[in-house]
Amino acid sequence: MQEYFKRQIQLWGEEVQVSLQDKKVAVIGCGGLGSSVGIALGASGIGELYLVDFDEVSVHNIHRQIAFKVEDEGKYKSEVLAKLIEDRCPYVKARAFTESFTEFKKRSFEYDLIIDCTDNLHSRAEIDEFSKESGVPWIYGSVEEFNGQVCFFEKSSFKAFKVTDRTPAGIAAPIVMLVASFEANLAIRYLAGLSVKKDRLFYLYFNSDGDFIVQKFEMPK
Repeated sequence: MQEYFKRQIQLWGEEVQVSLQDKKVAVIGCGGLGSSVGIALGASGIGELYLVDFDEVSVHNIHRQIAFKVEDEGKYKSEVLAKLIEDRCPYVKARAFTESFTEFKKRSFEYDLIIDCTDNLHSRAEIDEFSKESGVPWIYGSVEEFNGQVCFFEKSSFKAFKVTDRTPAGIAAPIVMLVASFEANLAIRYLAGLSVKKDRLFYLYFNSDGDFIVQKFEMPK
């Protein structure tokens, strides 16, 4: 294990790296965001990942879902992602759940963090409600076109968002990986005991001139 995580051990020491083996994270959604988040957390040595997604791989989504290949079409996303993570890192247990979050939350599991990698507002509102009831914080992430949003929710409420049936428009593949990386970095810092800015919404986008902009908004509590 020391050799595998050598660069991270140089970053925060062996004790912290070993502590990550005891951490458990629920990743809700295994598509674009979930693929990148799951791979990042697995490669970082998070001990156990619960991968939740009832959907199957579709060719028209693969351009932004880096865990899948064309020949994976029709397979359950969570199962394919779990195998990929374990194949890359033998120190991580990835468990696939081919069900909705509504079903998954009924299970008597304990975990340190929930990461939202869904694509609809209703699921995020449900995650937030469960988070407040269980006391487990969650990280919100969303993408559309060349834009993205990320927030570590602890005390603030997702009710600040208007929950509608609106679905994302077109999405560029790189922005998905960028937002997923942001989510994963927040998660890893939190799980490693490093400081994390909570209850602040980060809005990331490229403006019409191609400049990359990051805006920050304090979420109401």
